[in-house]
Amino acid sequence: MIIIAGLGNPGAKYEKNRHNIGFMAADEIARRWRFGPERAKFQSIVSEGQVETADGPVKVLLMKPQTYMNESGRAVGEAARFYKIKPSEIIVFHDEIDLAPGRFRMKTGGGAAGQNGVRSLISHLGADFRRARMGIGHPGEKEMVMPHVLGDFHKAEQPWLDALLQACADALPFAAAGDDERYQGEVLRLAPAPKFSPRQAARGEL
Repeated sequence: MIIIAGLGNPGAKYEKNRHNIGFMAADEIARRWRFGPERAKFQSIVSEGQVETADGPVKVLLMKPQTYMNESGRAVGEAARFYKIKPSEIIVFHDEIDLAPGRFRMKTGGGAAGQNGVRSLISHLGADFRRARMGIGHPGEKEMVMPHVLGDFHKAEQPWLDALLQACADALPFAAAGDDERYQGEVLRLAPAPKFSPRQAARGEL
């Protein structure tokens, strides 16, 4: 079994925020792979299913922590301890301001780079979990970061957002099999990042 966690904040007011792109990825994975019904467990909304890989099916616990972003590690850590899941068997989807909108990178280990959900996960799991970093761009000014990440995606961003979410779900067998490099490459092949600057994205000038 592996754990896939999408990060975000619970509640309707945050639903379409850039900060909630991890929740969006989890929802698309559940839809694409026809996971079971959602239920409350491990301070999260969870569902279970399996992903078909070249080596056979891989069982997945899909999590959307309901602790708010900054305490995501409490929820994922609880599930990991319960199932005795190693950090290398945990994939976390989250927003990344240091990547241009629509860019995607897989990374294992390292620091939090200012992402408070990742910081919380490191404190509960150690650093060696796998991060699926989904680019939302930087607004250009430090004081604009919070309004940017807690702002909704612009309508003009929807095409690349939809393509990225779908690619993350469609290519998932590679990640489930442990081949993060191949997964990253396939996501980028299926959803090439748009050509514009992060500042344009922040202003909705796409």
